[in-house]
Amino acid sequence: MALLIARGTRRLLRAHGLSTVPELTLPNGRRADVVALGPDGAVTIVEIKSSLADFRADQKWPVYRDHCDHLYFAIASNLPAELIPEDAGLIVADGYGAEIIRPAPLHRLAPATRRAMMLRFALAAADRLHLLWDRDCGMD
Repeated sequence: MALLIARGTRRLLRAHGLSTVPELTLPNGRRADVVALGPDGAVTIVEIKSSLADFRADQKWPVYRDHCDHLYFAIASNLPAELIPEDAGLIVADGYGAEIIRPAPLHRLAPATRRAMMLRFALAAADRLHLLWDRDCGMD
């Protein structure tokens, strides 16, 4: 279910002009489900929750706010939207698409943090593209 939510969410973000990288490790060592980069340099993190148990078990999401301008939760339509904190955006998604139900508030990143996130994003995207071309290159 999480993969389907991610797929629909990434399609939505792409339609809004953002480029995405799934499963990006942040400077604090945590891994964000989806990180999106806008043409203006804005960084968006989307935390995917595929079930009520997943939401209740995972309380690390507040630390993601330190690494993005916008923080969203993406959920399936069968999860109650009331679970999602009001200070985060809300996306409802399936394997084909998604809809922004509530926009995420803006929390402007510090310039050094923005640079660090953009560098991580670029390196991860380049490494993943390289692996598509050369599976035997010795990268993990």
